Amino acid sequence: MSSTTSGTPDGGPSPVGPLDPSALAGAIRAECERLSLPLPAGVEAGLAAYATRLWAWNERLNLTRHSDVERFVSRDIADAVAVAGHLAAGERVLDVGTGGGLPGVLLAILRPDLKVELSDSVGKKARAVREIVSEAGLSIPVHEGAAQTLVSRRGDHDRFDVLVIRAVAPLLKLLSWFEPIADHYGRLLIIKGPRWEEEKGEARHRGLVKQVTVRRVAAWPIRGSDNESVLLEVRRREPRDLPAPVSSHPPTSSHPPAPPSPRKR
Repeated sequence: MSSTTSGTPDGGPSPVGPLDPSALAGAIRAECERLSLPLPAGVEAGLAAYATRLWAWNERLNLTRHSDVERFVSRDIADAVAVAGHLAAGERVLDVGTGGGLPGVLLAILRPDLKVELSDSVGKKARAVREIVSEAGLSIPVHEGAAQTLVSRRGDHDRFDVLVIRAVAPLLKLLSWFEPIADHYGRLLIIKGPRWEEEKGEARHRGLVKQVTVRRVAAWPIRGSDNESVLLEVRRREPRDLPAPVSSHPPTSSHPPAPPSPRKR
């Protein structure tokens, strides 16, 4: 790794030169404190080990655009912290379209109580992230192939409680993949940008929110812009919440029709 950046007391980035893992861990902790991002005690070493391997692999394969401390913290760690606050203890989580392992690897580091797995349909990315987590000393299952297939094949004993999705596809496409198999997992947590309402409208227009509910559960600023990231929760509707079917036939009655009233002369 050549060089990276961290924050200065006045809030701007400054070069800190080549970093060994311990220096990188300190830089990550300092940047999180500057941005008021809460980190559990002792996780910075794991974050640094992962970032070191991710950035090294990024020189061979385009896995992330956040290859310095400032962007790694303000975008990747910030997203993971937001998602982590909406996960219950011990939940089984699948990171869909993980790319270089984001945000799934960070969730596993920040929340070791979770059962995190990663998936990517692009074979070379899945193989790369498998090497990255191994080199970083982490034990996280990585699956190569379509997440829909993986999810639909899980039984009740190992079904995923949550599918976490970031920067994979528009909401319309995501729902077209996962709404038909909504009974095979608990819920979706999708990180989206400022177009989320427009995307939700497109999905509703295509009839893809009939079996599920989509609601915003969190929002946080995108550093360096006037926009914000949002966290959408998608859940299957309960039977009582589904609209009653509309019949094309007139209602029938068990009572015979009343005789016609006599016509006045």
